[in-house]
Amino acid sequence: MANTYLSRSVSSNGNRQKFTISMWIKKSPILSSTQYIFTQGSDDNNNFSMYFDSANQFGVWDYGSGYNGRLASTRRFADTNGWYHIVVRVDTTLATADDRMRFYVNGVQETDFGTRVNFSQNFNTHVNQSGNAVRLGYYTSGSGYFDGYMSHVHLCDGYSYGPDSFGQTDATTGEWKINTSPNVSYGTNGFWWLKDNANTTDNSPNSNTFTVANGTLTKSEDNPSNVFATINPLLGSDVIGSTVNFSNGNTTAEDPNGSASGINPIFMSSLGMPSKGKWYCEVQPSSFSTSSGHSIGLVRTKGATDDSVVGGNTNKLRYIFADTAYYIIKYGTNDQTGLSAISSGATVGLALDLDNGTFQYYVDGSARANQITGINSANDGYDYFFMMDLESSSSGRYGLAKFNFGNGAFGSTQLTGTTYQDSNGRGIFKHQPPTNFLALCTKNLNE
Repeated sequence: MANTYLSRSVSSNGNRQKFTISMWIKKSPILSSTQYIFTQGSDDNNNFSMYFDSANQFGVWDYGSGYNGRLASTRRFADTNGWYHIVVRVDTTLATADDRMRFYVNGVQETDFGTRVNFSQNFNTHVNQSGNAVRLGYYTSGSGYFDGYMSHVHLCDGYSYGPDSFGQTDATTGEWKINTSPNVSYGTNGFWWLKDNANTTDNSPNSNTFTVANGTLTKSEDNPSNVFATINPLLGSDVIGSTVNFSNGNTTAEDPNGSASGINPIFMSSLGMPSKGKWYCEVQPSSFSTSSGHSIGLVRTKGATDDSVVGGNTNKLRYIFADTAYYIIKYGTNDQTGLSAISSGATVGLALDLDNGTFQYYVDGSARANQITGINSANDGYDYFFMMDLESSSSGRYGLAKFNFGNGAFGSTQLTGTTYQDSNGRGIFKHQPPTNFLALCTKNLNE
């Protein structure tokens, strides 16, 4: 999560000329400033760093009095829905200068760089140097926190491995997939952190365990083998240009100051429900004004993402929950009126049954309002998305929504105590999903 990072001290020298760093990451926001995923060094002027810059380009450098080695991509990495597998391999002993530092994304070597500085032969980097702390998700000067997810982070001290040591191409789909049991060696300072996104324990033979700094580590069910929905900041032009902030791995969306008149921020799931099945998620809306027109429910689209399609009332099913009256509108027509209010901070369950064309609201585990029928069939050409909507006015709207698509947390607060899974045993929810309803994740969608 943002402003949380992990750190470990290094007390002995390893191999500073040859090493491999492999990690799976899922970015959260479209970046406006640089975020660092790996840093080892003493300060801003002496470090080895891996980062995404404000243009969403990936780079890696070793910096001293200048750049000792540097690669900065021209390609932009703006996907906030899927996972990236990044491998950086360094071997400064090699005769060919371009081979002394290489990096790969999803199994493919990057070769197009806006900036390239090759290491001199046999150069000693800042990696594996005694006294240089290793930090994950943080720069050396108290800035550049990474906001997103990390999983299966490897440092192989003294070994240069390609991406095929940590992943492989699926023969059927062509998708680059994780190898959860890589056959690699770790040397002196190497580690294997966040196996299955569980904790900070080192899963290599070295016991080089990290400590959590500046906050708490939040576990997510979202992982490279099973991607759960989040909120999609790219889907819906009414989000773009508003004051909406996304955080906590894109599971939290906030309009902190009120959007300008004519802008309706719509927080939509990154994964849609295009064909059939029964789907469930939870939302905690809060910090809203009782005079505004916030709503929560469902939106449908035939692929267009402009406001006329996504934001139009004829494409939304909405429970208006922060107004002087409380009612449900289905595709532009009143469905139910005179309903009770939804309190700020309540847990709202959304249950969409595309097999039978129904939708049901739950509040703190109990059904709210009548079951809504007549949802268009899955064969109508629409994709369906869970959503929360903030309606605009001359004074703007304020609101905060924390989504749990089975990720297992609301914002940075992990669900503990009695929790529940879907009918396939996936996801973690605060309340029991209805029978045969599933979390919105890739494994469920692909079955």
